[in-house]
Amino acid sequence: MSRRFVNELSDAEEVDEVFRASCKQLRPNRNGHLYLQVQLSDRSGSVTAMMWNASDRIYRSFQNGDYVQIEGNAQLYNGSIQIIATQLERVDKTAVDNTEFVAVGSHNVEKLQARLKEILLGMKNIHLRNLAECFLMDDDFMEQFVRVPAGIKIHHAYEGGLLVHVLSLMELSLMIGQHYPKIDTDLLTTGAFLHDVGKTRELSCEPELAYTDEGQLIGHLIIGTQLFEQKIHEAEELSGEKFPSELALRIKHMIVSHHGEYQYGSSKLPMTLEAIALHYLDSLDSKIQSLEQLFREDYNSDSNWTIYHSHLNRKLFKGSQT
Repeated sequence: MSRRFVNELSDAEEVDEVFRASCKQLRPNRNGHLYLQVQLSDRSGSVTAMMWNASDRIYRSFQNGDYVQIEGNAQLYNGSIQIIATQLERVDKTAVDNTEFVAVGSHNVEKLQARLKEILLGMKNIHLRNLAECFLMDDDFMEQFVRVPAGIKIHHAYEGGLLVHVLSLMELSLMIGQHYPKIDTDLLTTGAFLHDVGKTRELSCEPELAYTDEGQLIGHLIIGTQLFEQKIHEAEELSGEKFPSELALRIKHMIVSHHGEYQYGSSKLPMTLEAIALHYLDSLDSKIQSLEQLFREDYNSDSNWTIYHSHLNRKLFKGSQT
């Protein structure tokens, strides 16, 4: 029997399948009875599962990142599918086909990494090229960079998502630089490479997609500036030259301002051409990827419209399905 992936589940369907568990919580309801809430995922997406009248024994029978066999029923609730579980049992990871759970499988990581290196080492600015080379030569850093997600839920929330997102911004930076000659293309490209660099320590994909303690307490903007300053010192030792102070300041500003607004986490508003361009490119890429995911996971398969998404305050038009 073929597997039923998350994005294939429909309302009132019986579920008997293996998923990867995360974000488990044991909560009391209004009457004081305990229920289990857990996020279940495979390579196609994720779904929330609820088990009523749960117990501490069930809660402790598995850990975040474990694979679990779930029996129950799928139901449509507030425009999204959820699972009401009746049985839950931990599954040994050796009995699981890992390709069914790794979302990055559609991307060739080696090809993406090679293109990343090609763009960075092709920059004309010698100082930025030396800086990029210090990151590329750091095997521990690059191992994390090509593996971690770009987010936990909102966009590129899968293993390798950061690499996909960053390379997309770098390709966009090259196009933007050709169209707007006042923009420093090398500087914008470097900002695209480094804007989320702190996520290599803020996020983790083992045993699940999650925030690290450092990520929760400090965040990727501060971590990113720390990594940047460390690599500047390495670049100066490598080249024997002082890294231009204004250039360093402009890059650091791009890192701390790329969220664009104070309410979205920026410590400063973007105040240079490159920082403003980076913010809008970052927003565009994350939103387009998120919308594409909403289209893929939509449960209105027979309709030209998606379900209503409360966080967007709208439905989305998919067009004719013929």
